[in-house]
Amino acid sequence: QVQLVESGGGLVQAGGSLRLSCAASGRTFSSYVMGWFRLAPGKEREFVAAIRWSSGLTYIGDSAKGRFTISRDNAKNTVYLQMNSLKPEDTAVYYCAAGGGIGTLTTARQWGSYAYWGQGTQVTVSS
Repeated sequence: QVQLVESGGGLVQAGGSLRLSCAASGRTFSSYVMGWFRLAPGKEREFVAAIRWSSGLTYIGDSAKGRFTISRDNAKNTVYLQMNSLKPEDTAVYYCAAGGGIGTLTTARQWGSYAYWGQGTQVTVSS
């Protein structure tokens, strides 16, 4: 049974940092892409970043450029999202996802490309 478990969310002031973690289990993810999406009230689900597990190649969404970094630890089967210079508009539930057959940024940005999802972790940035 595939499980993606996010952690690391919380309340932070604007300008602060958080590191989200996504622990993956239940299958071999070496050929997969791991992504982070976020969902804020009244908004559509938004692509944040993704990383190819095997090579470490990253895909970065517009909202994350210059502030967020995605990485993975193969030994721990864990993907991280380091978020710096947080803004109130970053407030959302952040979801980890895993998908196969993702080869381009265009595909990585589409939530339908991902077969597995975590339960989400809330990030709240106060002004």
